[in-house]
Amino acid sequence: MNINWYPGHMAKAKRLISENVRLVDIIFEIRDARIPVSSGNPDFNDLFLNKSRIIFLNKGDLANPSITRDWVDSLANEEIKAIPVNSLDPRETNKVKDIILKTAEELHKDIQKRKGIKKTIRAMVIGIPNVGKSAFINGIAGRKKAKTGNKPGVTKTKQWIRVNPYVELLDTPGLLWPKLDNREVALNLAYTGTIKEEILDTEEVVHYFLEKAKVEFPEVLISRYGELDMDLKGYEILESICQQKGWIQAGGLADTDRGSRHLLDDFQQGRLGRLTLELPSK
Repeated sequence: MNINWYPGHMAKAKRLISENVRLVDIIFEIRDARIPVSSGNPDFNDLFLNKSRIIFLNKGDLANPSITRDWVDSLANEEIKAIPVNSLDPRETNKVKDIILKTAEELHKDIQKRKGIKKTIRAMVIGIPNVGKSAFINGIAGRKKAKTGNKPGVTKTKQWIRVNPYVELLDTPGLLWPKLDNREVALNLAYTGTIKEEILDTEEVVHYFLEKAKVEFPEVLISRYGELDMDLKGYEILESICQQKGWIQAGGLADTDRGSRHLLDDFQQGRLGRLTLELPSK
C-alpha cells in the first residue's frame, strides 16, 4: 500500500511532546484494545525513558474481553501496568479515575518525602491518532474539556485539563512514527481508522481484512453478510457481499468502493462484534 504516512505536523507534535516531558510526573499511554501492539508508537520508549508509564487499552467495548484480559496479564509479565477501559462508559472511567487519583496520591507523597514539597501531579496523555485520548480525558475529568472526533488528527495542540486541585492531565496531538515498514501493522492501523481514509486505497485494505477474517473469524462475516464462499479471495468475497447487500453500480457491477467503506465502518463501529486483531501469543 502507498501511504503518505508521516505528515508535516507530526514532527511539530513530537517536538511539543519532547519539550513538555520534563513538566510531567507520569505518562498515560492510550492504545487501541483491538491492536495493542500496532497502536503503540515505538518512539515512546525513548521519549519517556525515565518516566513511569501506565497503558490504557481503550475501546475495550469493541475488543474481545477474554483476549484483552490475556493482554493485561501478558504485559504484567513484562512489568508493564495495563488497564482496559471504554472511555465512553462513565462507569468504567470512574473506576479508572479512582486508579489515577490513587496513583497520583502515591506520587504526591513520594515527592513530598524526597523533596519536601507539595505539588500538583501532572500526567501526559499520549497515543497515536484516533485511539481516544481526548475521550479518555473527558471521561476522567467528568466534563467535555478536550476536543473529540471519530477521525485521526482532532487534537492539534497541547491542552492542560484539571481533574481536581491536585491532578492535571496534558492532552497531546496523536503522534505517529516516521517510517512504517511493517505491512501487518500498517493494515491494522488502517482497519481501525488511525490512517486517514483520504490517503488509502480502501478496497485494497478491505481485501486484506477479508483475507484475515475468512481465516480467523469467518462466522462473523456470515452472520453479518450472509452465506459466503471462504475459498474465494478477499476481492471476490467483497464482490459477493456487495451483490448480497444490493450495492450495485450501473451495468450490474458490484459497487466495491461503497462496499469497502461500509465494511470498514461496520468493523470500526463494532457491528461485526467484539473483535481483537492481535493476540499476545503472537
